[in-house]
Amino acid sequence: MTITLTALWIFLISLFFIEFGFYTYRSVRYPNRSRIRKRLKGLSSDNTFIEQPEILRQKVFSEIGFLNKLLAHVPGIESLDRLIVQANSSYSAGFYIQISLFLMITAFVGGSIVSSNSLVALMAGSILGTAPFWVLRIKKKRRIATFQKQLPEALELIARALKAGHAFTSGIKLAAEEFKDPLGSEFQATLDEINFGSSVADAFKNMSNRIDCPELRFFVVSVILQRETGGNLAEIIESLSHLIRDRFKFEGKIRVLSAEGRLSAAILVVLPLVIALVINMISPNYLEPLFTDPSGKMAAVAALAGMAVGIVFIKQMIKIRV
Repeated sequence: MTITLTALWIFLISLFFIEFGFYTYRSVRYPNRSRIRKRLKGLSSDNTFIEQPEILRQKVFSEIGFLNKLLAHVPGIESLDRLIVQANSSYSAGFYIQISLFLMITAFVGGSIVSSNSLVALMAGSILGTAPFWVLRIKKKRRIATFQKQLPEALELIARALKAGHAFTSGIKLAAEEFKDPLGSEFQATLDEINFGSSVADAFKNMSNRIDCPELRFFVVSVILQRETGGNLAEIIESLSHLIRDRFKFEGKIRVLSAEGRLSAAILVVLPLVIALVINMISPNYLEPLFTDPSGKMAAVAALAGMAVGIVFIKQMIKIRV
């Protein structure tokens, strides 16, 4: 078993360095390639429209040819690729999968060397193996939060531009020029799609898929409905901007009111771990049966499973959607 894990670990390290070497070489030789590919990747994040040009529907999951073909048939790779687009990461899905496998096997082998308990090694491997994907989720969450803060001002700018007599695409262009990433770059990508020949509805649907933001969906639905049914678009966008601002104020009040519950949940989650650590420092042999005795292992697993279920329940109780 150890020989197999070591061989797999060496293989993943070699594969990782090959991928990293390809990426470094192409980044140095073609400095604009990464920027162009990221732009095309954002434009091709939604494949539901057959009329899109073929070049926009091709995706690259890895810099290595055979690995790219292999990953194209892996279940869930599309969701990971979409998460990478939403997090605005410059690395491919294959890179994150290799990093995850490398960290998981490294942690498992290291945990097996440090501790004879396979449960500890498995937990370490699971935690480190999922770390890259949690990093992507955190980056996505921060990017969406920044986008949400920029959106009301951008909508007001577009509404003022429409009242001044500018076309809708001109208002989008003004917002793209005035605001930084992520709103500026996403609006510019949407404007590029329109200039490439996509319809306004399709371009805004693609932007809604790239940015998982409910406030943006309100804007997209409003624009599509207005183009189909008519109406004063400037007043619609201005009203939507005020509605989004009021929604943010209401969410702030909810966060203040639920702060006590969130703090209590954090204490209840951390307290057992702190107590176990203190007991282990005072009496190192007291908790040893949890890791050596079969019944103790089952009790430890049951306790961790109970904590996980409790965390899920507490999170759902204190989570209030507006």
